[in-house]
Amino acid sequence: MVADMPGALSVMLLGQAESGKSTLQKQFQLYYAHQTLDHGRPLWRPVVYFNIIKAVRMILDELDHELSTLDSDQSIEGQAVAHALVPLGDVSGEISRLRSKLVPLTSMEDSLASELSNGVSVTGGRTGVYVRAGWQAIGTPLSPNRSKAAPATGGPPPAVAHVTNLASRTLMSVQSEIDDLWKHPAVRILLNNRRIRLDESAPFFLDNIVRIAQPDYLPTTADLLNVRLQTLGVSEHSFDIELCGTRYNWLMYDVGGARGQRHAWVPYFDDATAIIFLAPISAFDQYLEEDGRTNRLDDSLQLFTAICSNKLLRNSHLVLLLNKTDLLKKKLESGIKVRKYITSYGDRPNTFPDVSDYFRAHFIQVHRRNDIGRRVLYAHFTSMLVCIFLHLQSGSAHAEHFSGYPSNPSHHSKCGRSHYSFPYCKDRACLSRPPSLPA
Repeated sequence: MVADMPGALSVMLLGQAESGKSTLQKQFQLYYAHQTLDHGRPLWRPVVYFNIIKAVRMILDELDHELSTLDSDQSIEGQAVAHALVPLGDVSGEISRLRSKLVPLTSMEDSLASELSNGVSVTGGRTGVYVRAGWQAIGTPLSPNRSKAAPATGGPPPAVAHVTNLASRTLMSVQSEIDDLWKHPAVRILLNNRRIRLDESAPFFLDNIVRIAQPDYLPTTADLLNVRLQTLGVSEHSFDIELCGTRYNWLMYDVGGARGQRHAWVPYFDDATAIIFLAPISAFDQYLEEDGRTNRLDDSLQLFTAICSNKLLRNSHLVLLLNKTDLLKKKLESGIKVRKYITSYGDRPNTFPDVSDYFRAHFIQVHRRNDIGRRVLYAHFTSMLVCIFLHLQSGSAHAEHFSGYPSNPSHHSKCGRSHYSFPYCKDRACLSRPPSLPA
């Protein structure tokens, strides 16, 4: 058992799909096991290619739908978009020509996904890359009885290597068409009016298409952090971290967050020293992929309720990361109204301080009402990618100094920092008392 191992801490990353769990795990990996990231870079090439192919296909599909229904859309928003597209002329013809040239690329999506998934499929007919833990050398797959499978060694399987090279050549041959599509005024108009919705990382990869389409392309750290990959099951990552003068072995468990995957978490609850729960508060206007009727923020609140009330976790430290604040700010600044999706928000100001405090209050209320262990809740506003890139630019990488906001800033007033490490900190003076929840 992990709890019986001296200096061992078992940390579980929990939260719905696309909440930032894997990005946080990669952040620890970047700080404490960067050599594993370097070793695995070539294996991420086909995943980056898949992210781009999927984004291109989604843009083309959404364009077809929007352009075919624009005349019949009598809504104010629809009429505004139609009016904005008029000066562009024959948009349908231009997009049709681009689609024809991009067919060799978009037709590879299913074959690339199939090879990367290695036979893994999910119910409901959803498409995408679904891989089990240990699909490459970075993670170590686990089964519920804690037995470890051997990590992957060497390069990708021949079939994956073949489809990767084919995707690379195809991408290079149509990079100008991808760039033309991405920068097309019609796409810009539809994106700005939220008529096209892409994965959060899609703009990053499409903005970098010229670099990625080069024949000698090797994924950068930024690419690895932005890539979207849906992992099934639970994977273990080990990090040796020195805190308060003591070296700890952090066993971090990254989990699949979709509803159908959450049953796989339970066997690991008994040994959990701490739970880091990630809630993407930018997702207030989004719905679950597996259930289009459920708002993602509501799902996070329900899931956090279940974690707080779970008897197996009553002795685990509890950390709440209200994540993706950078995306929340962008949405609010673009004019998206919270009350349109969260009716209880009412007429409160549509500003980041008010919205973030409102969401934070709801999660704190869930904790106060449902936590069976009466534990301290360590709550932070976070943006994983912004945090990582700031560290990369400054050359500073200290995981115990987390660039979030503590639930009670006075808790860390002596050292002026907030921390990953719940009860652990190199500056013991700042731990004179734990943070308290607001009244």
